[in-house]
Amino acid sequence: MRAIAAAGSGPHNLNRPMRLVISFAALFLSVVLLQLGSGGIAPLDAISGLQQGFTRGEVGLLGSAHFLGFFIGCWWAPRVMGTVGHSRAFAAFTAAGTIGILAHMMIIDPLAWAVMRVLSGFCIAGCYTIIESWLQAKVSNETRGRAMGTYRVVDIVGSLGAQLLIGILEPASYVSYNLLAIVCCAALLPLTLTRVEQPATPTAPRLRPALAWQRSPLAAAGVVVSGLTTAAFRMVGPVYGVEVGLSTDQLALFLAAFVLGGALSQYPTGWLADRYDRRWVLIWLSVAAVAASAVSITIGGSGANAVMLAAGIFGFMTFPIYSVSTAHAHDFANNDERVELSAALVFLYALGAIASPLVVSLLIDSFGSSAMFVFVALAHVVLIVFGVLRMRVRPTETTRTPYIYAPRTSFVIGRLLGRLRNVPPKDRD
Repeated sequence: MRAIAAAGSGPHNLNRPMRLVISFAALFLSVVLLQLGSGGIAPLDAISGLQQGFTRGEVGLLGSAHFLGFFIGCWWAPRVMGTVGHSRAFAAFTAAGTIGILAHMMIIDPLAWAVMRVLSGFCIAGCYTIIESWLQAKVSNETRGRAMGTYRVVDIVGSLGAQLLIGILEPASYVSYNLLAIVCCAALLPLTLTRVEQPATPTAPRLRPALAWQRSPLAAAGVVVSGLTTAAFRMVGPVYGVEVGLSTDQLALFLAAFVLGGALSQYPTGWLADRYDRRWVLIWLSVAAVAASAVSITIGGSGANAVMLAAGIFGFMTFPIYSVSTAHAHDFANNDERVELSAALVFLYALGAIASPLVVSLLIDSFGSSAMFVFVALAHVVLIVFGVLRMRVRPTETTRTPYIYAPRTSFVIGRLLGRLRNVPPKDRD
């Protein structure tokens, strides 16, 4: 912010905007490398664990451990930043994630791997907290929209690339885990070597989970169901893929189809959510999620192409539910509540994501591969019923915040998105 303000003060400061662009590029490159390194560990662990004789429940435990680490990282990262600064904190979190990746092939044990996955989740949450705090300090009102648009695209591209990596990584191999660790370490270089001055450390948002329920019980339920859904697919999806006969390279395309479908759905869903009652949009998305689950169960044994198409449709219908839910919650919030409300919604998402992988993997162990989609469908049926009941309680807000694709990355994401959502007081009812 200071760099932008100073840029117009004289010719000797004309290089400041360029330095700001370079700092953004460094942050975005770190995001891509972080996603490739830490994001690729989930499907690789699932496939490697099955190859090493882990039960499906033990594989699911790894996914739940990741989100437990994610929650710890979200909560602790602002405090670490306040103690040692952005760059040192980023290095510490990246080191923790790298250690978790490298140690896999040294100890072949599901509980040990679960501890390592806690480190990976801790790393990705901590690093995203730092990156988003840095972005928040550097953007201005004029650059915020473009910076956040680029950030969301970069995040999705990195996530998509992480899924595709599985097609070239050999399961349960030192080389595969070492490659991911190298990429994770490389995320250190762009951010720690930038010459742009580190910003002041922001205060950590208070964690008030009840705030989300107070503003919108339906939105709170929606983000929990979103956590149940996406965590189940991304963490236990490889187990499902193995069960239905996909090869390793096909598993990569299967997981990538889910992410790509979710990315493609953001624009049409946003268009609908900005023009119609968001409760109906959320309900019909859940109806579509139930239908997509039924399709996935039906064509599970119909070949790789059918399974991957179903994954894309499933991602298209389920991925936007978090963003629609958060937009609906912010419709009932004041501008000064947005940061804490965003943190509360991420917390509720994390609760669903912690529980889902372990529960779904145990269900698959007991009832077969289709149990994953049955579980997801039942969660969305509950959300549909709850949504209809909530529509009888109160009318929707007439003045709505803009629909924004909201990454589930850290408790401080609300600082970046807050001003994009803010509604001037004179425009509110």
